[in-house]
Amino acid sequence: MTIELFPVELAASKFCLTNTLLMKNILSKYLIAALSGLVILNGAAEAAPKKILVITQSAGFRHQPVNRKGQEICQVERVLAEIGKKSGIFTTVNSQNAIKSITRNNLKQFDGIFFYTTGMLLPDGDPREALMDFIKSGKGFVGTHSAADTFKKYQGYVSMINGSFAGHPWGGGSTNGFLNHEPNHPTVAMLGKEFIWKDEIYQYNNFDPKAVRVLFSLNMAKSKPQMPYHVPVCWVRNFGKGRVFFTHLGHNGSTWENETYHKHLIEGFKWSLKLTDGPAEPNPKLQAQESIKAFALFASQKMKLDHDKLLKDMMAKASDEKFIKLVRENSWKSKGRDMSLIKAILSEIK
Repeated sequence: MTIELFPVELAASKFCLTNTLLMKNILSKYLIAALSGLVILNGAAEAAPKKILVITQSAGFRHQPVNRKGQEICQVERVLAEIGKKSGIFTTVNSQNAIKSITRNNLKQFDGIFFYTTGMLLPDGDPREALMDFIKSGKGFVGTHSAADTFKKYQGYVSMINGSFAGHPWGGGSTNGFLNHEPNHPTVAMLGKEFIWKDEIYQYNNFDPKAVRVLFSLNMAKSKPQMPYHVPVCWVRNFGKGRVFFTHLGHNGSTWENETYHKHLIEGFKWSLKLTDGPAEPNPKLQAQESIKAFALFASQKMKLDHDKLLKDMMAKASDEKFIKLVRENSWKSKGRDMSLIKAILSEIK
C-alpha cells in the first residue's frame, strides 16, 4: 500500500523535519560553546601562576645577592620576580622578616616558599613547626646556597634540607668542575653531563645519603682543592606530601645573572610545585660510588698508588655498608690532612 501526502501534509512534514534539524543544530552549537568554555576555564586555571613567598633574611652572614643596600629589593628578589613573570610559572612576595611572614595564617595564601637565608630566623616552637607543616602539607620548598646555613640549631630544619654549613674550601673566586649524575632530570637537564662553574661551594655536617637524591656534585678531578670525600651540590627529596629542591649555587652575583642558572631555578620551582615530574627517591648507592671516586683520586695521588687498581678494588666493596661508612667518616675527619685516617681505609682493602 502506498501512502500519498497531500500538499498541506507534505508542507507540514517538511516544516517539522526542518524545525527538528534546526533545533539540533542550535543545541549542538550551545553544547560546543559550553564545552569550549569549560576547556578555556580549565586551561586558565592550569596556567595561573603559583604564589611564592621569598625569604632573603640574614640572621647570620649577609651575602651580596640578598643585600638590599638601601634599595627596595635585592638582586635575588629582582631576578626571581623577573624569571617568574617571564616563565609564567610564579609570582613572588618578598620578605626579610621571617617572624612576620612565616605564620600559619599568612602561609595559607602561598603555594611554595624560597630561602636564601642565614641564621636562626624564627623562635622555637610553633613558628618553626608552621614552616615544616607547610612543606609537609604538599607545598614546595626551594633553597639556594646558604639556605643550608640556616637554623643550624633546629634539627627539624636541618633534617628537612639535609645538611648544615661546615666551611667552604672552594671559595667564590674558584672555578670548579661538576658531575651531573642525572642529566635527564628536569631540574638539571640544562647543565649537561659535566660542567664548569665559578661559585663558592659548601661542605656539610649532618648530611644523610639515605635521605635525598643527589643530582650533581663536585668533580674532584677538576676542582681545587681536591678532598677525599664526596661533596653533593644539588639534591631533591620528598618531605611529607611536599617537595624540596636545593641547589648550592648562588653565592656569586654573577651566578644570579646567568641564563642557565635561571633555567635551573625555574625547573626547580616547577618540580617543587609538582608542575613537572622527576624522581626524588634517595640514591645512596650512587653517593657511595662518588665517595669511593673522591677517596681513590686523593689517596692515589698522596700515597703514590695505582689509581685504576685502587678504584677497582674499592668499587668491589661499594655494597659493603660498613666499609662505605668507614670511607665517609675517616675521609671527612681527615680533612685531607690526617693521613693516618686515610691509611686506615686503605688497610681494609684486600
